[in-house]
Amino acid sequence: MIGTFAAALVAVLASFIVPIEITLNSANTEIAPPDGIGQVLSNLLLKLVDSPVNALLTANYIGILSWAVIFGIAMREASKNSKELLKTIADVTSKIVEWIINLAPFGILGLVFKTISDKGVGSLANYGILLVPLVTTMLFVAPVVNPLIAFFFMRRNPYSLVWNCLRVSGVTAFFTRSSATNIPVNMKLCHDLGLNPDTYSVSIPLGSTINMAGVAITINLLTLAAVNTLGIPVDFATAFVLSVVAAISACGASGIAGGSLLLIPVSCSLFGISNDIAIQVVGVGFVIGVI
Repeated sequence: MIGTFAAALVAVLASFIVPIEITLNSANTEIAPPDGIGQVLSNLLLKLVDSPVNALLTANYIGILSWAVIFGIAMREASKNSKELLKTIADVTSKIVEWIINLAPFGILGLVFKTISDKGVGSLANYGILLVPLVTTMLFVAPVVNPLIAFFFMRRNPYSLVWNCLRVSGVTAFFTRSSATNIPVNMKLCHDLGLNPDTYSVSIPLGSTINMAGVAITINLLTLAAVNTLGIPVDFATAFVLSVVAAISACGASGIAGGSLLLIPVSCSLFGISNDIAIQVVGVGFVIGVI
C-alpha cells in the first residue's frame, strides 16, 4: 500500500507540474464540480453510506465497493458451501469481464478510426502527449521511489536487487499486463535469490494483488487529464484524497489484464464527472493501455 500510494502521489505531482488534456465529447453533459476539499470529503462519505440498491441503480461505484467490503467481511461467518458458491460466481464474473476486455482491440480500432476521421491524423498526437507523463512517472517510480522504500526497510543499497527484479520480472510484467499472471516468474526469482519459501509463498501472491503502482498512476493521470479538460479546479488536498482512493481502488485489480481501467469512473466520480464522460476516459486508457 505504501508503494501504491507513493506512486499515486507522484502521478498527482506530475499532473500538477505538466497539466495535460484529452479529447472528450462533453457538449451535452452537465457537470457539477465540487467546490473544494470539504465538499469532496462530504460527497465521498455520503457515497460510502449509500444503500446498496441505490448504489447499483445510480452507478455509485464507491458505494458498491464499500458494500462489497462489508458483505465480504460478513461472509467470513458463512458456511463452506456458501463460500464455494460465491467463489464460483466470482470466477464466472471474472471470466465474463475477461472476455469483454479481450474484445477491447475492436473498440480501440473504432475509437482510433473515429478520431482520425473526425479530426485528422494529427489528433493522434494527443495520445503521444498523454504517454509522456505516464511513462516518465513510471520510470521515476521504478528506479527512484521503490528503491527508497526498499532502503528504508533494508538499510542497505537496494539497486542491485531492484535492477535484478526489473530485468527478470519487469519484461514479462510489461507484456502480460497482469501482476497475477506474473506470479510464477516472481516465485522463481525468489527461489533463485535463496529466499525463505515460507515467506515468499505468501508475500508474492499477496503483493501481486495489493501493490499496483502502475494502476494507481494510470488512474490518477487519466482522471486529472479529464478534470483539466473539463476545466474543473483541483487543489492539492483534493488530489491527495484522489491518491488515497486510487491506491485503495487499485488493490485487487490484478486479476484481469487491463481491468484496472474500469476503476477510472470511481475516481472520476469524486469530481462530479458523469459516467458517460468517465467511460470516454476509459476508452482513452484502453488505447494506451499496453504501456
